[in-house]
Amino acid sequence: MKKIINNPADVVSESLNGMQQAYPEFLEYTPDAEIISRHERGNKVAVISGGGAGHEPLHAGFVGKGMLDAAVSGNIFSSPSPDRIGTAIKKMNTGKGVLLIVKNYSGDIMNFGLARDLAEADGIEVESVVVKDDVAVLDSTYSTGRRGIAGTVFVHKIAGAKAEAGAGLPEVKAAAEHAIANIRSMGMAMTPCILPAVGRPGFTLAEDEIEIGMGIHGEPGVERTGIKTAKETAEILLDKILADYDYSNSEVAVLVNGLGGTPLMELYILNKEVQAYLKKRGIKVHKTLVGNYTTALDMTGCSLTLMKLDAELKELLDKPCDTPALKF
Repeated sequence: MKKIINNPADVVSESLNGMQQAYPEFLEYTPDAEIISRHERGNKVAVISGGGAGHEPLHAGFVGKGMLDAAVSGNIFSSPSPDRIGTAIKKMNTGKGVLLIVKNYSGDIMNFGLARDLAEADGIEVESVVVKDDVAVLDSTYSTGRRGIAGTVFVHKIAGAKAEAGAGLPEVKAAAEHAIANIRSMGMAMTPCILPAVGRPGFTLAEDEIEIGMGIHGEPGVERTGIKTAKETAEILLDKILADYDYSNSEVAVLVNGLGGTPLMELYILNKEVQAYLKKRGIKVHKTLVGNYTTALDMTGCSLTLMKLDAELKELLDKPCDTPALKF
């Protein structure tokens, strides 16, 4: 294992500490609770997300104006504890209520749900939404129902923009749920990732194999197959998405996401094929994001996400934001 770390047990805290020191003008780090939060609270609904580490820049990289107010981290690929989430809720609540954006994994559902219950018992108004955008499988080792993957970034953007505009908690939740209903994603992996505390891959793929539908924790996909061209990859992933939800004659936002180990050169080649295929299918692209937004440590591979846009989602998507990982 070759990684730029000190002690494997300290990678989460040291990573968050290093992030805060890169953006001291607007980020705050809460040790032990492993929270990255905005200095500027604002008299508005607080939008909080989080989950296991190892998916950077998700979630802490999207803390800032127009997106998240705080992100709570667990250990690598492990949900943060209810205590950590509860600390974030209390820290960021301004009296306008709190929205929790949760990915559909059993640990996250349980721990964020318990933190919500405890906060409500303390008189804090808390709502939550669950992201489940992965069309690869209906169930997995980690979740009941579809997994939450890179589409979470768009949910952060929509909910954060709505909260920044001064909307109330019911309206912010409704906007987030509206985005979730219009988002679908599909991914593939070419190599496994290596957990720092383990020091070896969690699974194996042959040199000439890829796995279609692989999850962001290394969960099994739907098919192991031979290496594909960028054109073939785009068509396989998009066909699965388009078969699941009607995007015909619509306008969309596109996310071409790397899993941590894929060069940007390859992601841009993939994007070229994505754009051509969507045009061929009569789908208009309004905005495209290309890069590493929801990773799986050093896994090579990608995911594609489409969000179908209407007037409300388009307006919220285009609102300004300023975070370490995304600026509009």
